[in-house]
Amino acid sequence: MKTIQQLEERMTSPSGALVQEMKKMKGDVIILGAGGKMGPTLAKLAKNAIKDGGGKQRVIAVSRFSGSEVRADLEKNGVETISADLLKDEQLKGLPFSENVIYMAGNKFGTKGNEHFTWAMNTYLPGRIAEHYRNSRIVSFSTGNVYPLTEIFKGGPTEEHDPGPIGEYAQSSLGRERIFTYFSHQYGIPMVHFRLNYAIDLRYGVLLEIAKAVKSGKAIDVTMGQVNVIWQGDANEMAIRSLSICQSPPRILNVTGPETVSIRWLAGEFGKRFNEKPLFIGEEQTTALISNASKAHQLFGYPSVTLLQMIDWTAEWVMSNGETINKPTHFQERQGAY
Repeated sequence: MKTIQQLEERMTSPSGALVQEMKKMKGDVIILGAGGKMGPTLAKLAKNAIKDGGGKQRVIAVSRFSGSEVRADLEKNGVETISADLLKDEQLKGLPFSENVIYMAGNKFGTKGNEHFTWAMNTYLPGRIAEHYRNSRIVSFSTGNVYPLTEIFKGGPTEEHDPGPIGEYAQSSLGRERIFTYFSHQYGIPMVHFRLNYAIDLRYGVLLEIAKAVKSGKAIDVTMGQVNVIWQGDANEMAIRSLSICQSPPRILNVTGPETVSIRWLAGEFGKRFNEKPLFIGEEQTTALISNASKAHQLFGYPSVTLLQMIDWTAEWVMSNGETINKPTHFQERQGAY
C-alpha cells in the first residue's frame, strides 16, 4: 500500500457484517468531533455501509473544520458537514437531532499547562451533549488510559478492572465516562463507553513511530515495553457497530488488537525489513498501559487486519516516503503527562 487513495479505500470499505447492521439501524448518524485523526474515515465508512445496504440515512460530521480540505472531502463522499464549536452553547443547541450519536470530541495533547481546557472538553462538554441528545443512543470514545499500568503477565485489564487513571488527561477521560453515565441513569440513554487504545493508520501511530526510529537510527525507549495496537479501519467499524449494543447503564468496551506486543520485537521486525539494527535505551518494566479486548472480539470478531500485515504496510509506507501526520502518540509516557 503506497498511496493515500489506497489507504483511504482500505479503511472506508465496510465489511458485510457492518452493511447488514446498518440496514437494520433506524435513523441518521451524527459524529461529533469528526475532524480528528479517525473521524473522517469513520464518517466515510458509515456512509459507504449505508450506501452498500441501499439505505437512505444521513451521516453528519460535526467539527470546527479548521482545514477546508477535510470538509470538502467528506462532502464529496456524501457525508453532510456542520462547522460548530461544541463548547459554544448556541452552536451546540443548533445541531440537528439524530437517533445515533458517535461522540469523538476531546482533548489529550497539550493538556500540561492547559488543564482547564482538557477538563472542559472531556468532562464538562459530555454533560451538555447528553442533555441535547437525551433521546438518542450514544457511543462515546474513551481511552485505555483510564486503567492503571498493569502487570504484563496478567494479559491487560478487562472491562471489570477498576480504573486507575494516571495524570489529568486520563482523569478527565474517566470524568467523561462518569458524566455520561450519570445522564444515562437520569434519562435512560443507551450508551457504550468505547475504551480505545492505539489505533493506527499508516500516517500516524505507534508502528509508524517505531518504524521511523529504526529507519533513521534513533534509539527507542523500551521502558514502556509492551503495547496494544489495532488498525484504524477495524476500530472505526467496531465503533459504528457499537451503536447496536448500547444500553443503560452504559456498556463498557475495551477496543484494541488481540496481542500484547513487545516494543523490542516490533523494532526487530522493522529492522529486518529495513536491513537496519535497532537501537534501544531503557529497560522493560513489568507493567505497561495495556488492555484486554476479548469482549469486543467476541461481539464483533477479530480485527480484519493482522499485526504482521500492519507491520508490512507501515514498512512499505516509510520506505516510499508516504505522507505522515505529525501527531505523536507518546506511547512511552508512564506519568500521564501529555
